Amino acid sequence: MRVSPVAVELGERFRAAGHALHLVGGSVRDALLGRLGDDLDLTTDARPEQVLAVVAGWAEQTWETGIAFGTVGVGKRGFKLEITTYRSEEYAPASRNPVVEYGDSLAADLSRRDFTVNAMAVALPDWKAADAFVDLHGGLDDLAAGVLRTPVTPEQSFDDDPLRMLRAARFASQLGFRVDPGVVTAMTAMAGRLEIVSVERVREELTRLLLGRDPRAGLELLVDTGLAAQVLPELPALQLEIDEHHQHKDVYEHTLQVLERAVRLEQDGPDLVLRMAALLHDIGKPPTRRHQPGGGVSFHHHEVVGAKMARKRLRALTYGKDVIEPVCRLIDLHLRFHGYGSAGWTDSAVRRYVTDAGDQLERLHKLVRSDCTTRNRRRAAALAASYDDLEERIARLAEQEELARIRPDLDGHAVMQLLGIPGGPLVKQALAHLLALRMELGPLPRDQAEAALLAWADAHGVKPEPPDADPDHG
Repeated sequence: MRVSPVAVELGERFRAAGHALHLVGGSVRDALLGRLGDDLDLTTDARPEQVLAVVAGWAEQTWETGIAFGTVGVGKRGFKLEITTYRSEEYAPASRNPVVEYGDSLAADLSRRDFTVNAMAVALPDWKAADAFVDLHGGLDDLAAGVLRTPVTPEQSFDDDPLRMLRAARFASQLGFRVDPGVVTAMTAMAGRLEIVSVERVREELTRLLLGRDPRAGLELLVDTGLAAQVLPELPALQLEIDEHHQHKDVYEHTLQVLERAVRLEQDGPDLVLRMAALLHDIGKPPTRRHQPGGGVSFHHHEVVGAKMARKRLRALTYGKDVIEPVCRLIDLHLRFHGYGSAGWTDSAVRRYVTDAGDQLERLHKLVRSDCTTRNRRRAAALAASYDDLEERIARLAEQEELARIRPDLDGHAVMQLLGIPGGPLVKQALAHLLALRMELGPLPRDQAEAALLAWADAHGVKPEPPDADPDHG
């Protein structure tokens, strides 16, 4: 295990001031796994005001946003160190915020940590000393076994902070850890306790879970314990009953497969928007399910309904527009492609597909490909070949006319000048008509575009104003 020289320097300052300092929690876990980053968690017996005094003149930056919870943030040589006073925290029965009390014991501080793998500490600055490593709850053995247990009973731990139940699912996704059966039992029994946790904290844990290396594992744990019903009820709702007369694909299992396939298609690291769209792309199916005469099931317009449901849920989880808008657009468009092979799209239809996707086109490609989970190899191959063909057509059209930046052949200034009208609704209508022509016919020469505009103006009763007469030739 290696410890940053910055942390060692800080430990020397704390010792000189008469205080203890330990690397703790996830930082120790990650150091043992060989993946320690530049965000370090530390704990101390010093109170926040004493911490600020110790780092004064040494820290390049300090943050006091967490000081109410006993945490002082320090920046030094690219490292971010969060130094927290020994503490115990718990929730009052109906509170959304923890009640923080400072402690004087490292042992008590470690016992209030979420899981044993996060309840280990290393003394600073002498981290190489024989007694520097502190493991009072078997965290090292649990780390080696890849199992999540709590330092105290899981019931007590989750009662102190119910968010830890979500954190267990997050670690299953991020680290691939197995959750101890006793912990799963407590999560199931106490799922309703999560309702007292602020939605912002819930959102953060859900995001981290989705961005983990195995989000399926974390999501299945949420569903199996009933926690998903508190956080994302649309997910367990996908477990539709299937009877022998009205058979359809297992929508819940299909959704998890789509998510796994989307993860495999990522090229530049975890993509929250793509993963969220994959997770929510079929949530409109339960409310749109209809049994057909003679057997079979339909889900007409489930993409439209699903996009509306996703918008409502993501807003409730306090995600920003940077997530909500692209996710909903992807859900709304994810079925559009399925008319391509049978209907034989015109170039206009291809242009409209690209234009409607906008800057989400690459993600849409990944989502549509991921959505093909059929076990029929011939059908899977046909769908893949059909989408290959669509992408090739998009590429050819893009080379011809820079498809991603399609604009009307005349700009607003030209429209106003040619028709002799001021800016306003008429100009917008004229530009929309010219854009539709561009989508249908491709780029037009200037004279044809102007002729098309004049024809539209005549059909809509817009009489071009003649230019002002020159007074010298009147």
